[in-house]
Amino acid sequence: MNRLFLASCILLLIPAHSFAASLPAHADAPASFSAARSLLSASSSPGNAYAAGISVVMTAPVAGDLSVAGGSITVAAPVAGDGLLFAGSISSRAPIAGDLRVVGGNIDIEKPIKGDIVACGLSLYDSGRAEGSVFIAAMNTTLANGASGPVTIYGNNISLAGDFADDVAIIAGGRIALAPGTTIRGTLSYEAPEEAIIPASATVNTVEYRKISYLPDAGTSRVLAFISVGFFLFVRILGALILAGLLAGLFPRFAEVITDRIYTARPRSILLTMLLGFAVLVATPILLVLLALTFVGIGIALLFSISYALIVFLAFLYAGILLGGVFARLYMHRETVHWHDGVFGMLALSLIALVPFAGPFIVILLTTFSAGALLLIFFNFAFPREGQTPELL
Repeated sequence: MNRLFLASCILLLIPAHSFAASLPAHADAPASFSAARSLLSASSSPGNAYAAGISVVMTAPVAGDLSVAGGSITVAAPVAGDGLLFAGSISSRAPIAGDLRVVGGNIDIEKPIKGDIVACGLSLYDSGRAEGSVFIAAMNTTLANGASGPVTIYGNNISLAGDFADDVAIIAGGRIALAPGTTIRGTLSYEAPEEAIIPASATVNTVEYRKISYLPDAGTSRVLAFISVGFFLFVRILGALILAGLLAGLFPRFAEVITDRIYTARPRSILLTMLLGFAVLVATPILLVLLALTFVGIGIALLFSISYALIVFLAFLYAGILLGGVFARLYMHRETVHWHDGVFGMLALSLIALVPFAGPFIVILLTTFSAGALLLIFFNFAFPREGQTPELL
């Protein structure tokens, strides 16, 4: 639907004479080209006119087609052919004898258009009148003087006034309002979240309304919420798997030391390691708050905050690697920890975390043990005992 709509807009923006078998008479006249930062065109063009600039003001008549691109465009002189305008702000203050095709931000059409109007922009206000068909795609659209041909509008808020001699088709995401005295001699066919505001003084031949809603219903909302949560969990687990595999592959000795500590140590040593990790994880935030209360301690608190976040992050990752290392020793009968052991262990830890009640408790136990083991390893590395070689990797 979006591709078809875009293709239609592109085709409609192509000047009509491009498809003609023979060119109009003014095509034989010399064309004029002008470009400047601020362009004021005060010389009439005997043929087609092409202009570009940040600010373009056309004050002289154009005997052929007018094509302008810029930041701000003002057409204050009649155009005998078609108009093709691209700008952020567009103001058409003179009659155009052919078609008008515009793409811009704010579009203001003040004088009649003999041919068709095709416009795409953010907001459009048309107080002239098109004698041909009208096609508009804009967030906010106001047609203040009707139209002689069929009208098609895509937008959000749409206001209509004047005499419309043919059908009017609207697809809106917001409000549709008709001014008092508006006349639509054809069919008003519109799709919108709510019915259009049609005053009693307005005259509409036939009204066709189809209610549409851009908000999902309860069932769709539940499905979208489920998909969002599932996607978030998938991305989180995938990221944890990659990081765990990298740590286990790049620092296998580090993972083996932590695995040794839980695989060969006594239960009392394991419990003390867990208590150390738990104490650090709980006491550190309190210490950081106390340090942040003093001006001197703000910098230290910031440094400790970074270290604390790093310890918690590594403790969680090594909790998964720990599971993979224990599995390798129990079932693979090898002491070396490979990268795929870290991936498998982190996957197992992520699945355990999804188990209600017991899962998070197991993850907390393994994380506190990993935090305590990491702190002991860092301490022994920084302060090795006499005759002991510090070994980190």
